[in-house]
Amino acid sequence: MVAKLLSIAGSDSGGGAGLQADLKAASALGVYAMSAVTAVTAQNTRGVTDVVLMSPSMLRAQIRACLDDIGADAIKIGMLGSAELVRVVAEEIAGFAGPVVLDPVMIAKSGDALLAKEAVAALTSDLLPLASLLTPNLPEAACLLGLPEAQEADEAQARALRALGPKAVLLKGGHATGPVCTDLLLAEQVSYFTAPRCVTRHTHGTGCSLASAVAAGLALGQPLPQAVVRAHGWLQGAIRAAQGLQIGQGHGPVHHFHEIWPMEALA
Repeated sequence: MVAKLLSIAGSDSGGGAGLQADLKAASALGVYAMSAVTAVTAQNTRGVTDVVLMSPSMLRAQIRACLDDIGADAIKIGMLGSAELVRVVAEEIAGFAGPVVLDPVMIAKSGDALLAKEAVAALTSDLLPLASLLTPNLPEAACLLGLPEAQEADEAQARALRALGPKAVLLKGGHATGPVCTDLLLAEQVSYFTAPRCVTRHTHGTGCSLASAVAAGLALGQPLPQAVVRAHGWLQGAIRAAQGLQIGQGHGPVHHFHEIWPMEALA
């Protein structure tokens, strides 16, 4: 039977991040993906021009429709937008027995805010304790902890985040500088994942894509370290191949299907 992933996140009309990135990442890795839309955004590679949040009742109905009929082997949570929507998700997944990957989407690549300030407290108190894995980048980690942004993936901040409730933390170092990009996984032990930093403007949706790729691995039954190893390698390939897509004039998306349809096949 095919593995199934439910993504609870916002829609990106440009197709590079949010639900669209989640669905592409899961599909690329062989997992059937479903969606519960938390928000509709008008955005492209240059920025976000409008956001409309889903009603709490509609979000609740979407989650129930997917889980009651199709079921899920893992859940990935992205943009939520408001404290009320955070609480709806927490209530609906409280009894879910599978892995839950929480990507605390707060700021778009363009710098636009995607999570109301009052929702951060609800996210911390209601959802973090339900997460099997929390996947913040450096600015998001700083926001959740009320600390200055670290200059690299910092073990102390990862441990402080884990103390808030998630079973494991994948602290992403993409916002750091330097020739090497390092992500830190704090689970039963500390693991580091490094890759040469790729100088490119095509990084839209990298956080969503990585979290969804890890969630897809967990849905397939992979243990957490193995799921992160596979997702990390897949994303590095997607970033390297993105230059060939040439989508948009700003922060373009990664090439989610680089392993399936390489760019030379399109020439």
